[in-house]
Amino acid sequence: MSGIGVRPAQLADAGAIRTIYNDEVRQATSTFDIVPRSLADQQEWLRHRTGAFSAVVAVDAAGDVVGFGALSPYKERAAYRTTVEDSVYVDRQRGGEGIGTALLVHLVELGRSSGFHAVMARIEASSTASRTLHAKCGFELVGIEREVGRKFNRWLDVAVMQLLL
Repeated sequence: MSGIGVRPAQLADAGAIRTIYNDEVRQATSTFDIVPRSLADQQEWLRHRTGAFSAVVAVDAAGDVVGFGALSPYKERAAYRTTVEDSVYVDRQRGGEGIGTALLVHLVELGRSSGFHAVMARIEASSTASRTLHAKCGFELVGIEREVGRKFNRWLDVAVMQLLL
């Protein structure tokens, strides 16, 4: 993880974030989106990320964006306001370097300092890397949602993991 830093995302990061995200849209089940984002879509997403729900980026020693993450409201109803959901995406060429850990640790601390009570992770169930990352950061498996998504002509389960802050 040497040389990796985490900072708030800026509008100028939209292109790099979009590249990382669209690789996941096209190649993986880490997101259930099936339509790649345009640059304008990614910029709009960033404009709406504020306060505790700001996006963060991981940057390497050269200053290149190598991953990103965010906290989002878990559900819209008022009783859920103390719970958030995390999202972490890492450049596929940079897996195994501790980037996901740096991002998730930062997001957990952001959630804690923002006064949230719980962080939820909804992970495509066969993603052992993401499940292992979350477990390493203290998340526990609390359930499996069976066949709730469909991508690449197959049904997908979602593992729900939770960390109480």
